[in-house]
Amino acid sequence: MTRALSGRVVVDGAQGEGGGQVLRTALTLSVLTGRPVRIERVRAGRDRPGLRPQHLTAVRAAAAVCNGELDGDALGSQTVELVPGPDICPGTYGFDVAEAAQDGSAGSVGLVLQTVLLPLALAHGESEVTVRGGTHVQWAPSASYLEQVFLPTLGCMGVDAEVELKSWGFYPAGGGNIRLGLPGRGSPLRPIDLSTRGSLMRVWGIAAVTNLPSHIPQRMANRAQNVLAEQGLESRVEPRRLGGAGPGAGIFLFVEYDGAVAGFTAYGRRGLPAERVAEAACEDLLTHHRSGAAADPHLADQLVLPMALTLGESRLVTSEITGHLLTNVAVVRQFLGSRIQVDGELGGPGTLVVEGERYD
Repeated sequence: MTRALSGRVVVDGAQGEGGGQVLRTALTLSVLTGRPVRIERVRAGRDRPGLRPQHLTAVRAAAAVCNGELDGDALGSQTVELVPGPDICPGTYGFDVAEAAQDGSAGSVGLVLQTVLLPLALAHGESEVTVRGGTHVQWAPSASYLEQVFLPTLGCMGVDAEVELKSWGFYPAGGGNIRLGLPGRGSPLRPIDLSTRGSLMRVWGIAAVTNLPSHIPQRMANRAQNVLAEQGLESRVEPRRLGGAGPGAGIFLFVEYDGAVAGFTAYGRRGLPAERVAEAACEDLLTHHRSGAAADPHLADQLVLPMALTLGESRLVTSEITGHLLTNVAVVRQFLGSRIQVDGELGGPGTLVVEGERYD
């Protein structure tokens, strides 16, 4: 990939929902375009602003895949600068979120992967990326969501990725391990149309625990199947009891239509009955299903950037416009000047239309 855009970009990390999404999208776009970036007020909207272990790992991962120069790559830093090297470098990479922390971390491996996925997917040459940390944690795409929803959707756009979840890691212990293989595309992505989803094909899921009794995943699975059946949706939810670095519990539900797949997650915590965990995930799934939309809220915000990297118009209808989606739109516009239209109100259903920009 030859990167032609130039000029340093200064990004306000406090814009939109003021979280790590601004940082990750800006880093990815800096690597892709070759444009130096300075991100100020990193995660200013969070209780603990600045770089946390998963964000610091993502910053260093972005620099690694392009031989870039970094400034501000330290825990707690609220200003980060990346000057990308001249080329994106496919190859074999390993990142460990715990290495960026002083006493271990369950920071999300999914967020680290998403920072480098597109640059390596569009590069000329094969890559393999292994990330250790939290594979299933709050406020981040789980490894199961990446495997069942995000990567298959990217596959429709031309990203041929192979993912292997080698071990599970729940918050707070982490200790999970995921591997991503990318053959390298060397050309822009194909546009995608998720305006309609088609007929319902199946509903399935996993109710998983690490280092907890086997009755907990069974109770989550049973309750989820019962709740969905009461609403006319037959499902198959598999209970799993796994080993791990520490205790953890969660349920991961998926609904597949002719033309789209969506995913929904809920995590357990001490004092919260397994049945309530299952009900929370079912409620989100049923809300999406009743909306008639193709893209779930998380998929919609994650597709803004790949849609902008196509040569043509992409569109989707989502069951909820989120702050993450609008934040991603703002950062993409700042880098690429893409024509992006969002119709709908924050918190409600809406449509996203993106006209991809040639930058390679």
